[in-house]
Order: sequence, then structure tokens, then C-alpha cells
Amino acid sequence: MNIEDLLRETLSDMAHEEQPPPPGRFLPVNGSRSRRRSLALAAAAAVTVLAVGSTLTVQSLSSGTAAPEVLTGQGSGETRAENRITVNEGLRLSSVLTDLSAATGKPLEEFQRAAKDGRALGLPSYAKGALEGFAFPGTYDVSPTSSPEEILAAMVTRFGRAAEDTDLVEGARRLGRTPLEIMTIASIVQAESHDKRDMPKVARVVYNRLNRTPEMRLQLDSTVLYGLNTFGIRASNEDLRSRSPYNTYARLGLPPGPICNPGEDAIRAALNPAAGRWLYFVVTDPKKGVTKFADSESEYLKLVEEHHSRTR
Repeated sequence: MNIEDLLRETLSDMAHEEQPPPPGRFLPVNGSRSRRRSLALAAAAAVTVLAVGSTLTVQSLSSGTAAPEVLTGQGSGETRAENRITVNEGLRLSSVLTDLSAATGKPLEEFQRAAKDGRALGLPSYAKGALEGFAFPGTYDVSPTSSPEEILAAMVTRFGRAAEDTDLVEGARRLGRTPLEIMTIASIVQAESHDKRDMPKVARVVYNRLNRTPEMRLQLDSTVLYGLNTFGIRASNEDLRSRSPYNTYARLGLPPGPICNPGEDAIRAALNPAAGRWLYFVVTDPKKGVTKFADSESEYLKLVEEHHSRTR
């Protein structure tokens, strides 16, 4: 059952009750109907979401009051939410929360507190309670009365749709990976790609390194900097000595979770990497965002020299 069906069935059940349900009914309790209501609240956090692509209109549901109608026409009767917020692909959760706070005028601490309650936000079990990677990018029309919990829950709901659209769970099984590992790879692909057309090839480099015998370290500056909670293009020699589990220069395998919030293109690339033997990629022309790929160390060194020649 997808999230729209879940919400529709839950609200239909509630419409036939004589009294509005008390808040306690949405707490995790035994029974299939109560569990469904709990899931509905966790997935949508009491918001009605009308979605087209990555655009969501989020409006709060007040107790005993139907959700207001949202009109999409251009006539004088058009109703618009007051705040339109665009969450860019590839932002870390910390930046997402800061931007949401600035756009809504609600305290950052409220967003940070809401982000920690993965169950209330409706995160899938494979997210292991962490919102990083699952705050789906897009453009959101947010009602002034929407709470931080409702806004973040709507982003998780939109992720759920993307997971269904990309067949994330089955695709991960097909690749011998967990959905969390796929989202971690997608986040790396998002962070490392200057052009979405390169994403399947970047994904292939990640898989080729992970699947190589003996396995190669990923050696990605983006993961190192994430683990240190710093920003930049290159990790310093001191950074590379970090004991963070995100230091892919020092540790084999994937980092423990996503390093940003990827969009659907990156998820699809992680699920459908390009065919190739590449083990390296270098942004040879940062100004134009040109990335080239190599399958040998000698070719890689030539690309590094090309990069230096353009950045001196």
C-alpha cells in the first residue's frame, strides 16, 4: 500500500466515527487499525500533501476541520500557500534545517528536535532513525501554520514516493545491497557529480572500487569532510588522518550512511550504474564542470595533470 492509499483509507475510517479521535489514538498501540493510523501520522505528520513531481503543497489539518482546498488554476479564486521553499539536491541535513528555519521563521532548534524523531517522521526502517539522506529535495509550498514536524514529514513522504518510483528496495536486492547502502551511494554520486549525465559513471566507479579484489578504498574527500562537519572541495592532509567512520581514505567500504540528501537522478544512477571499468574520475575543468574517467592509474595521473593545467 503506498502513502496516498494509506492516508486515504485512514481519513475515510475517521470520517465515519461519531467523535474525533483523541491524540492518544495515534500513538503506537496494538491492533491493525490503530497501527495503520500510527503509520499514517508518522508518514504524513497530520498534513495533507498534494504532489506533482517534486512540488508539494503542505497544509495543516486542524482538529475536526477538513483540509482546505488547493486550487492550481490561474483564476482569481486561486489559493496559494504563503511560503514557497526550494530544497536543493545535495544539501546536508544541517543545511536543509537551517534553510527551512530561515524560510519559515521558525526556530532552528525546533527543526533539529523534530529531525531526531525518525519514527514520527515516518522514516523507513532501513533509515535506522536518521533523517540524513531522506529529506527529499524539491519545491514545497508551506502553510504558515505547518510545524517543523509536518514539513519534515512531508519531505519523508515525498522520499517514499521516489523510493517507489525508482523501485529502491527491489533494486537494492538485485544489486546485493541494502536500501541504506544504495542511498549512501546515491548521496556520494550527488555530492561528486557536476553534471547529472555523469552520475551513472560516478556510481560505476564506486561499485568498481567496492567490488574489486582486493577491495579498493573509496578515497573521497566529500565523505571525509562530512565526517568532520566541515565544508570544502579538498580534504587536507590533517583531515585525512581523521578517525571518523566517514574517512574513506582510511577505511574500506561505504561510510555508515548518506552524506547529503540526493535527488531522484542520483538514486536512479546508484541503482543503474553505467557499464565500464573505471576506477577513477577527475574534474578536469572545474569552471565548465567537465569530469573525465579512467580505469588505470597512469590514465588517472594524466587527468590530474590536466586538472592542474586548468587551475594554475
